[in-house]
Amino acid sequence: MTHNNGITPKFTPEITPTIEELQAQERRLVFREFTADDAWRLGTLLVEMARERQAPVAVDIHRAGQQLFHAALPGATPDNDAWIARKRRVVERYHSSSYLVGARSRAKGTTFEDASRLDPDVYAAHGGSFPLTVEGVGVIGAVTVSGLPQLEDHRFVVEALEEFLGL
Repeated sequence: MTHNNGITPKFTPEITPTIEELQAQERRLVFREFTADDAWRLGTLLVEMARERQAPVAVDIHRAGQQLFHAALPGATPDNDAWIARKRRVVERYHSSSYLVGARSRAKGTTFEDASRLDPDVYAAHGGSFPLTVEGVGVIGAVTVSGLPQLEDHRFVVEALEEFLGL
């Protein structure tokens, strides 16, 4: 299932990352600290990247239950905000990216909805939400994008985090 606002990708399908690759991303993309200023700079970077690509996305950054950044670009809809909330709750509950949580279920031959027994109107293990992890502290929040197919949402966030962290 994708939620891409009717946009058809202009490329051939990419190879889906393995669970090991997804876990490696999470181990690598760790902050020394994460302040409100960092949220503003990361959110602004995501918005700039989305504008360059004309991506119809909404961007959200939460830390410890507080929304620190939110933006909706042209083409984003209220539905994207609902997806953001559902994907973010998966990160907050499992301390893993929403895409990785869904991939773990698929690897077991089931769906997240069946495996978790959580309300799909509250939780969505679809790509686009990534844990904000602080070294020596753990997961303190999530950065989330919604508006592209789920793998593209996931890769978009990872690319921004890599750039932000200088990796």
